[in-house]
Amino acid sequence: MQVLLILSISSFLLAVILTPLCRNYFKRVGMVDRPDGERKLHATPVPNMGGIPIAAAYCASFGVLALFGGKVPAGPAHFSILLGILPPAAIIFITGLLDDRLRLQPIQKLAAQIGAGAWAYAAGVQITAVAGHHLPRWFSFGATTLWLIACTNAFNLIDGVDGLAAGVGLFATATTLIAALMQKNLALAAATAPLAGALLGFLRYNFNPATIFLGDSGSLLIGFLLGSFGVIWTQKGATILGMTAPLMALAIPMLDVCLSMVRRFLRREPLFRGDRNHIHHRLLDQGLTQRQVVVTLYAACGVGACFSVLLSVTANHYSGAVILIFCAVAWVGIQNLGYAEFDQARRMILAGGFRRALNSQLILRSFEESFAAADNPEGCWGVLQETGRKLGFAEVRWKIGQAVYECALWQMDGNAAWSLRIPLEDQDYVNFVRASDADPLVINVSTLAAVIRKTIAAKSADLKVHARNADGRSVPRRDYAAANRL
Repeated sequence: MQVLLILSISSFLLAVILTPLCRNYFKRVGMVDRPDGERKLHATPVPNMGGIPIAAAYCASFGVLALFGGKVPAGPAHFSILLGILPPAAIIFITGLLDDRLRLQPIQKLAAQIGAGAWAYAAGVQITAVAGHHLPRWFSFGATTLWLIACTNAFNLIDGVDGLAAGVGLFATATTLIAALMQKNLALAAATAPLAGALLGFLRYNFNPATIFLGDSGSLLIGFLLGSFGVIWTQKGATILGMTAPLMALAIPMLDVCLSMVRRFLRREPLFRGDRNHIHHRLLDQGLTQRQVVVTLYAACGVGACFSVLLSVTANHYSGAVILIFCAVAWVGIQNLGYAEFDQARRMILAGGFRRALNSQLILRSFEESFAAADNPEGCWGVLQETGRKLGFAEVRWKIGQAVYECALWQMDGNAAWSLRIPLEDQDYVNFVRASDADPLVINVSTLAAVIRKTIAAKSADLKVHARNADGRSVPRRDYAAANRL
C-alpha cells in the first residue's frame, strides 16, 4: 500500500507542478487550439498539449518510487506485461503529438493505432477466449486490437468539453484500481495508481474554465492505457464476455463512439468525419452549461463504475442480472438524449416501415431478373406493370421506340396525384402516376429511377427491333385500363 501511495501522490504533485509550467510555455510559443465557432466551444486560444505533463508525471512517479527504495510488487498480471505496454503507448502518445501539431489524416492515425495494438498484443495484452472457448490466434489478435483502437478513439471523441475526458478517465482509472486491489493484483494497481494521480492533478487546470486541454496526445494516451489495463484486469480469464466489467467502467466514452458510428451509418455519412452530435453536445443543446454537462456525465461514470465493481464481485449466476440492469439504465439514458436517428429507426421497425422498405428493394430486384428474362416487348411490359402495381402506383406508361404502352393499375377516383417521369435513351421514357393519398412510397425515388433506367437500357436495342412490324409500322398503343381498373 505504501508503494501505491508514493506513486499516486508523487504523480499528483508532479502533475500539479508540471501542468502550469507546460501551459505557459505552450502559450508562449503558440502551441494552442484556436476556436472555430462551431464544434470548439472555447472563446480564446488555449494550449492543447496536456498529454505531455500527464505522461511526464506518470513516468517520473516511478523514478520517485525508486528514490525511496520501493519496488513494484508482483501480482496475477506480471509487471513485465505492464512494462511491455510502454513502447506501444509511446507510439500512441507521439501520434497524438503529431496530430496536435500537423493534423494527421485518419488513415495515418489508424495505422499507428493498429501497430501499437499489435505491439501490445505481442507484449501479452490478449483477449484469449469467449465463453470458455479458446480463440484462434488470429481472432484473438483481431479482438484485442479492435478493443484497443475503440478505447483509444473513444476518449478522443469525448474530449469536447472542459474537464470531461480527463474526469471520465479518472473515474475509469479509479475503478480499475479498485478492481485490482480487490483481486490483489498489486502490479496492475501500481500501474493505475500514478495515472489516477496524474489525471487528478491535471484536472485542477483542465476543469471549466480550462486553461489547458488534453489534446490528442493526452486523450489517445489515456484511452490506450485504460484499454490495455482493462484486458489485464481480466487476464485470468481475458474473454470477450469477461470484458464486460471494463466496458462498464468505460461506458460513457465507449457508448459515445458506438452511437457516433451508428448515427453516421444510418445517415450515410463518413464514419470518421467529426460532427456536433456527441453526448456532451446533446446535453448542451438541452440547455445545460458546460459544468452541468460534465457533472452529469461524471455521475453517469460513477453509476458505470458501481456496476463494474458489482459485476466483478458477484457470483456468476447474478452476472446476467447485473448486465441486464446496466443495459436498461443505458437505454433510458440514450432515449433522453433525443437522437432523431434512433427514434426514426425505432418507429420504422415498430410500424413496419423497415419491412416495407426491404420489400420494395426485393420488388426491384425481382423486376431486374424478370425483365432480363422476358424475350419480347409484351413480356417486358407485363413485368413493368406488375412492378408498378406492387409499388402502389396507379398508372404506368412506357414509350419504347414508336410503341407506347399504358395502363391504369388502380382506381384513383379523381384524387390528386403526382407523377414520376424516368427519361430513357432516344426520347423514350417510363412514367408512373401515384395518388397523393396513397401510402407513403418507402423506396428512394432516385434508386427506383436508376434501376428502371439501367434494366431497360440493357435490352433497349432488342426491344425496339421487336416493337416494329415487319413492314416498319409502329405497334399500336396498348390500353389495358378497362381490364385492370378496380
